Amino acid sequence: MARRGVMSDALKVEIAKELGFYDVVQQEGWGGITTRDAGNMVKRAIQIAEEQLAKQQNAGGK
Repeated sequence: MARRGVMSDALKVEIAKELGFYDVVQQEGWGGITTRDAGNMVKRAIQIAEEQLAKQQNAGGK
């Protein structure tokens, strides 16, 4: 049974570039990144989601 990814490919690429390991992804694919990089990617994705949620809540409260 295949797992469906939650993050879009575009978001993953954006975060990998931001965190500085996109070159590894280009050379080796997503399987080539370290566990630490994968964890940092998830942390950053959560941070982005929380920021977007806060913006939505602030916009709705005005």
